[in-house]
Amino acid sequence: MLEWLWLVPAGLLIGLYGTIIGAGGGFILVPLLLLIYPQESPDTIASVSLAVVFFNALSGTLAYARLKRVDYGSGVLLSVATIPGAILGALTTGRIARRPFDFMVGVLLVGISAFLMMKPVNEAGEYQGRFRFARRMVDRAGTVHVWSYNFVLALILSVFIGFLSSLLGIGGGFIHVPVMINLLNFPVHVAAATSHFTLTVMSFVGSTVHLVTGTLRGHRPSRRAAGHRRHRGGPGRRPARPAHARRLDHPRSRPRPGLRGPPPHHQSAIAGDRTGL
Repeated sequence: MLEWLWLVPAGLLIGLYGTIIGAGGGFILVPLLLLIYPQESPDTIASVSLAVVFFNALSGTLAYARLKRVDYGSGVLLSVATIPGAILGALTTGRIARRPFDFMVGVLLVGISAFLMMKPVNEAGEYQGRFRFARRMVDRAGTVHVWSYNFVLALILSVFIGFLSSLLGIGGGFIHVPVMINLLNFPVHVAAATSHFTLTVMSFVGSTVHLVTGTLRGHRPSRRAAGHRRHRGGPGRRPARPAHARRLDHPRSRPRPGLRGPPPHHQSAIAGDRTGL
């Protein structure tokens, strides 16, 4: 029990930092769990992280809702787009081995870091092309935010982000926020708040899939355990026969046709002839 107590302060710090930047903290929690629990399977790590991300995102959404910074119109649009990817990603995690999973997480974190360092932050602006979705909102402080974006591009990106985030258990807020700011013209504070709203829905769907499949409850057998049960004669296999039965069935223990001994009366006749001699 004591070995799990460190998760309480770690969860508080991860939730605090994730709420500030509009992420659920999965991009910190997943590498931490991978380092501390090297024997755990990827689906176990991802399911635990998504559950933590859900509660962090939910609390952050409630806090941002009081500040009136959540764009619910865009949030619903992006959330619906993440659902198919979140379901598919949660179902795919169990098919990935541990070493490729670690590599994918590392490459994604390095790639996003490089993107943030090389790409300057854009100010909220207007999109004038096709599929334009114009937005205007006023937060609790009275600040007016006006921007627009390509909603088709937003849907496509959200499907991909939902899949990748649920696949790796990282939540996806640290991907969604840069995308919303740099590609969809969102104001910074609105992007962080709306990302939390989207992240709540996406992480809830992914956690539900893990709960239904038994990964989150710890009921899903590992491949090694399943193979061990099959080797010992688990369900679907014929039980091993006793050793004495196998010996009786051995070809050498069976009498061969034509090689049986003479009948008893023949043996007695032979014995009488020998006595008479």
